[in-house]
Amino acid sequence: MSKDEAAPAHPSTRGLEVIIRTAPLPKDVNGNGDIFGGWILSHMDIAAGVAAARRAEGRVATVAIDAMTFHKPVFIGDLVSIYGEVISVGRTSIKVKLETWVDRQRRRDGSIGAPASVKVTEGTFVMVAIDDEGKPRPVPA
Repeated sequence: MSKDEAAPAHPSTRGLEVIIRTAPLPKDVNGNGDIFGGWILSHMDIAAGVAAARRAEGRVATVAIDAMTFHKPVFIGDLVSIYGEVISVGRTSIKVKLETWVDRQRRRDGSIGAPASVKVTEGTFVMVAIDDEGKPRPVPA
């Protein structure tokens, strides 16, 4: 981030609540020693499902990920928090915008500093409300 760029506002200051909070384990690292992007993506998919299921008042399934951006790596020892909100609702679909932030205390070199909140990932997920047979159903008004 250049010195002309402002740090992104933390989701809690924008009224968003955490949907999922978890911590990665050593088994979740990739070949570079960072947390595997698929691990982060899977937790974001779960968070999108939680947010959409609340709005749909029932089962939902992921139909698309409109956008996904990895800004910074996630490390072992980070506390991962996924924030989100429903940004649009169609007849059967629900679009959920997510941001993944970490509370980072341990630095890459192993040193420990004051905890810092860092935005690491964001994405937009499209979910569809489904019935017991897995067929699309209308989202309640």
